[in-house]
Amino acid sequence: MSSDAEKTKAAEAENQVGSTEQSKSQLLANDDIDGKKKSKDQNTTEEIVRQDLVNGVDINCLSVQDLKRAMEVFSLAQKPARTPDEAMQKSYEFWNTQPVPKMDEPPDEEFFNGPIEPDQPLESVRPTPYSLPVGFRWDTLNVNDSAVLKELYTLLNENYVEDEDSMFRFDYQPDFLKWALQPPGWMMDWHVGVRVTKNDRLVGFISAIPATLSIYSKKQKVVEINFLCVHKKLRSKRVAPVLIREITRRVHQRGINQAVYTAGVILPKPVGTCRYWHRSLNPKKLIEVKFSHLSRNMTMQRTLRLFKLPDSSEITGFRKLVNEDVPKAHKLLQNYLEKFNLVPVFTEEEFKHWFIPRPGIVDTYIVEGKNNEITDMVSFYTLPSTVMHHPNHKSVKAAYSFYNVAKGTKLIDLMRSALIAAKNDGFDVFNALDLMENKAFLEELKFGMGDGNLQYYLYNWKCPPIPPEKIGLVLQ
Repeated sequence: MSSDAEKTKAAEAENQVGSTEQSKSQLLANDDIDGKKKSKDQNTTEEIVRQDLVNGVDINCLSVQDLKRAMEVFSLAQKPARTPDEAMQKSYEFWNTQPVPKMDEPPDEEFFNGPIEPDQPLESVRPTPYSLPVGFRWDTLNVNDSAVLKELYTLLNENYVEDEDSMFRFDYQPDFLKWALQPPGWMMDWHVGVRVTKNDRLVGFISAIPATLSIYSKKQKVVEINFLCVHKKLRSKRVAPVLIREITRRVHQRGINQAVYTAGVILPKPVGTCRYWHRSLNPKKLIEVKFSHLSRNMTMQRTLRLFKLPDSSEITGFRKLVNEDVPKAHKLLQNYLEKFNLVPVFTEEEFKHWFIPRPGIVDTYIVEGKNNEITDMVSFYTLPSTVMHHPNHKSVKAAYSFYNVAKGTKLIDLMRSALIAAKNDGFDVFNALDLMENKAFLEELKFGMGDGNLQYYLYNWKCPPIPPEKIGLVLQ
């Protein structure tokens, strides 16, 4: 899915919540996006018009420029911010009540890396769930129940992230959802659903999973928030804000007060910003479904030749990760990640969960050198997108670059081998963020820059901004 879809991943949540917020993430709320609540900018515009009427100003005599300016202000108030300039014009009423840096907050004169607010004492955490609108009830989802998992899959498949032109929609497969929702230490209590009281239909969901981050070398327990989704027909019911508050309450009950999340829109306040890049593996199909297009002065045949890859890897010892490799590969990755400022800290058990190959979910390859030493690893996860309106193609199979370590092999050669492996497994496109050391291979391996950014956020944590080449965290 293109970066338009990544942008929408947050915008969907923003639209679900109502007016200030987000996605893949969390305590990420918003206060007003469905247009049910007026923003300060909207109120300001309407107040100006009201005052003009009171003062006897003929609205019909306003200049085109005046009307255009008023419409721009009104429009901006209704839409999620895509740029820093747009973000500075928004009021962010919800986020101004949360422990996150403000958009206009100047950088600290001295280095600060720590919580914004002290940990909430467990005895002060609300003991009962928040109230839902009339006609809805809470349900903690057991995704080990195949019927419940199918319900969740259907909700996300029909209501989660689409690109802005409604041509593609993320298609999180049931087995992928179990992988993403059940890492070591997962809590069923953090799989929060909302059902219609009358018919028990699942119409809302949000999740959290435990993680440990290293933020400027300081280790911190957090949760990753994901899969905030409300049925499209119910977004005027203000269910999403309550979902966000409820997952926050449940996380606080476990003594965790920080979270990490990503969003394609700008909220207060990104700790870092990355850009998605896309590498065509099946350019003919991608052009046919309008995921990409023929460049100027390019024919289909020239395009196919441009993106052609070798049939197999030329790296000696390049093979799939197996269980026996886990201790060495885990150590290789953790040592490598120490050079970055925002990274996960995986236990060996967590590494095994996230990286042991699973068909249709995640693939990891290693390079085994002399004396059985593991010198390199490359990984990517599988996230197809449903093609919404095409007579022949129903899905685009996308690989997303996960974690890569090049110690004994050139990174560009390692990633070329990953592209070959993905192509041979039937993937149509390979996506990568420009974080860590990825910029070293993107252009040379014929990745094209996407048209949207992915912002990283920390909840109840403040630290200096982190450039993409110092971000070492990839969320599904």
